[in-house]
Amino acid sequence: FYISLEDNLMRLFGSDRITGFMERMGLQEGEVLEHPLLNKSIETAQRRVEQQNFMMRKRTLEYDDVMNAQRTEIYGFRSEVLTSENPREQLYQSVEQAIYGKAQNVVSSKDKNAVHEFLVWVNTTFPLGLRMEDLPAEKTADTLTDFVFDRVKEAYELKAGMEHPESLVRLERMLILQAIDEHWQEYLRNMDSLREGVGLQGYGQRDPLVEYKREAYTLFMDLMDRIYSEISASLFRSATSLDAMKNFFSSLRNLQTGHASVSALAAATEQAGATAPRPQPQRRPQGMPPGMRPVGAPPPGMELPEAPKPAVPVVRKGEKVGRNDPCPCGSGRKYKKCCGSE
Repeated sequence: FYISLEDNLMRLFGSDRITGFMERMGLQEGEVLEHPLLNKSIETAQRRVEQQNFMMRKRTLEYDDVMNAQRTEIYGFRSEVLTSENPREQLYQSVEQAIYGKAQNVVSSKDKNAVHEFLVWVNTTFPLGLRMEDLPAEKTADTLTDFVFDRVKEAYELKAGMEHPESLVRLERMLILQAIDEHWQEYLRNMDSLREGVGLQGYGQRDPLVEYKREAYTLFMDLMDRIYSEISASLFRSATSLDAMKNFFSSLRNLQTGHASVSALAAATEQAGATAPRPQPQRRPQGMPPGMRPVGAPPPGMELPEAPKPAVPVVRKGEKVGRNDPCPCGSGRKYKKCCGSE
């Protein structure tokens, strides 16, 4: 191939001494350059160009590896929903993750109104009608999550019993896929903007790649939270038919009334047990037929509970295991899906 000492290859990567040396040798304009020193200079320039291109490709691959890991996570989640015969499992997992994320904010927050804000979010997202006194006394992330998720699951099972089974499966799958696709597209646009501007971090003596990975992780965790929240918000706002939705809300009132009665009865019983003496069990008089009860005796199934025993503190033998950590039994599953579910 032909090359000139004025080409960008030689001008940027070659030696400036080559031009001066050739002029001192008396070479004329347009004359063929065949000196061995010139060949060595060209090889050096080509090697530098190849090294620069290699570093550019390597840097591009390092940036793409960040997106590839997140892309694998999202596509795996989406593929699991598409191929699953029962997408309700993924639906429940997403709802549980959304509740757990909000519960963690309550535990880690120093705001006195954090529990109230959590309760407002729960009642806004799910038609449960919970009150502050309904929440468990021990307000940890696990207890709040288990309590709210059990109520949500109970209400949704009631709703699912009034839907057409085949149509409900398609509806559940559509709710998850729609949330993933909508927020994933927005996430890709945010990542493009981050990639374009992250190079400016070099002016602040920061590695742009490190800053890119850190910001990408934050954006991805926010993406998953928004996906879980979107799925949770759509859970009770969609139905296969209008009649199914009407029947569900009609039955939901009875469910909420039952929960409220149980909570009020439990609170009244606890207060009575703390102030009143323990009642003596009434015996059925001799000769009274079975099924009859003395006057003033409580109906069957409504006997007053025994006085609560003093609580014994639990002594933990090993380190605390988080609900999303690998189970210490070695099964490879999450603790909440293995030994933690007992």
